[in-house]
Amino acid sequence: MRVFELKHKLINRIWAKIVRKTRKTFFYTNIYRSYWHSVFYAPKIKSVPFNYYCAIPNPGAGIGHQLANWISGYWYCQQFRLQFAHIPFSNPIWESFLGFGEGEKRINELVNRGYRKVKLPLFDEYNVKEVELQKKIIQSYFNKKVVFVAEQDQFYKNQFGVIDLIQEKFYKSPSRKNDTLIYEYNTFNVAIHVRRGDIVIGQVNNNTNHQLRWQGNDYFVKVLQNVLNKFETNKTINIYLFSQGEEIDFSEFIHFKNLHFCLDMNPQDSFLHMVFADVLITSKSSFSYKPALLNRNIKVCPKDFWHGYPQTKDWIISDENGDFNYDSLLK
Repeated sequence: MRVFELKHKLINRIWAKIVRKTRKTFFYTNIYRSYWHSVFYAPKIKSVPFNYYCAIPNPGAGIGHQLANWISGYWYCQQFRLQFAHIPFSNPIWESFLGFGEGEKRINELVNRGYRKVKLPLFDEYNVKEVELQKKIIQSYFNKKVVFVAEQDQFYKNQFGVIDLIQEKFYKSPSRKNDTLIYEYNTFNVAIHVRRGDIVIGQVNNNTNHQLRWQGNDYFVKVLQNVLNKFETNKTINIYLFSQGEEIDFSEFIHFKNLHFCLDMNPQDSFLHMVFADVLITSKSSFSYKPALLNRNIKVCPKDFWHGYPQTKDWIISDENGDFNYDSLLK
């Protein structure tokens, strides 16, 4: 089994490198068997309702990234009029905690029933030509039992397109019976996520990608102060700061009353508290963006993020200085 796993990982790495090298070339789609299938087998119908579509949660990435993959799979299966096939998250703890696989057909189950996995090329969701090619490929398998597998990290910008579905899944998950919150009863809870960890390392190593995601403590202090200044509530306000590091790394926050540092909390509990916060202040991080999608209260989020935000009153977008429109905070 160990030899098989190593071989599988090596093949995946080689394939990923080929995809990266060819993606921007004119012959990129030619490396896929599914493309050639669409060339030689012209589609005869305009939908394949009995076939499935899925996306692989990237096993080498964090849970925020993996959730983006899963959500992309669910969104595109709807756009292409296919059924959804679930691929579990790489960590069984997250798989159980989220409950997204409840009631869904699993890809292994479908393969055991005779469905064939077919890999699709990457496409730009805003490129009409590339989207039409996806449809042509899918339709060319009209007479076959197929599970279409999106290429790794197929991007979907506005992940809130399935927000109602994932909220329903999360709140109905059997795991919710085991949830334990440190929030005090009858208080107003503000959660703030300050992304650090790999971002700090990226700053030191001049990693361009990480530098684009960097937000200093002063940004979060300004956002938090604006929230506290404008939010009207008769409840005691408690503040919970979720991050990595030591308390001394966040000395700018010490003057806030009822501040609780959550620097050693495990990832699932941190995620859970962000979901159930009365106000969630996110960073440029998928790890707080995904709880924001599940949170049914107020979210204050930074602009210029790589995913989109709903244009609803419970989503407040702050500028790079930490300022924002206060209307949604006035109650």
